[in-house]
Amino acid sequence: QGGEIFVLDMGMPVKIVTLAENLIRMYGKVPYKDVPIKFTGLRPGEKIKEELLMNEEGLKKTKNKLIFIGKQIDIDTSKFINELWKLKNAASENNDEIAINALHEIVPTFTTPEKFNSSILKQSEPVAQKN
Repeated sequence: QGGEIFVLDMGMPVKIVTLAENLIRMYGKVPYKDVPIKFTGLRPGEKIKEELLMNEEGLKKTKNKLIFIGKQIDIDTSKFINELWKLKNAASENNDEIAINALHEIVPTFTTPEKFNSSILKQSEPVAQKN
């Protein structure tokens, strides 16, 4: 009808590490032995996963079972523009703290790479064994 956002069912998500391991095997090599895989954590601007839609957006079925139409979220335009101005001003002033807070207001699920990486490191720290 015009203006729709189409979402394709791409199947189950694939971990990048699994993709890398399979590509290495396809070339007759052994992952981690013949070809190292280095885990570096998130870099600024990267996401841990790509979400096509947020839960509140929902999907509407089409005649094709693998194509859906995304429902856009209603937003308060004046509030959104105000939040964008806060972000622009923080960026102009090179103020990271205010910019990150502004991003949290616009995108509540926003997480800085540093915060994400530190939480992953805490989860993977070995637990001290009692003797």
